[in-house]
Amino acid sequence: MTKTTLTVPCLLDIEVTAESVHAHAVPEGVVLYPGDQVLVHGLPTQIAFGDCYTRQVTATITRAGWLTRLKTRAAAWFQIAELYEVSFAPVEESVLF
Repeated sequence: MTKTTLTVPCLLDIEVTAESVHAHAVPEGVVLYPGDQVLVHGLPTQIAFGDCYTRQVTATITRAGWLTRLKTRAAAWFQIAELYEVSFAPVEESVLF
């Protein structure tokens, strides 16, 4: 079984400031599906506090097979279901007044 790989341009946005700490890599011109792997090339090794880094880099996307895609969807379904485990305890009347 051969894995399909694509090399695409990618917008890399990294920020380490008091307001925000984030890193976004957005491959351009391609749709990502569950289970796909993205390897970003040209990442900086270090970002100092207070810096914003936005560059155009390349990314290699390895497409997932149908079985990996199915397993990823199932795992995501069960992980999101954990968020639904919310209980509501009845409030006693004596506590309200």
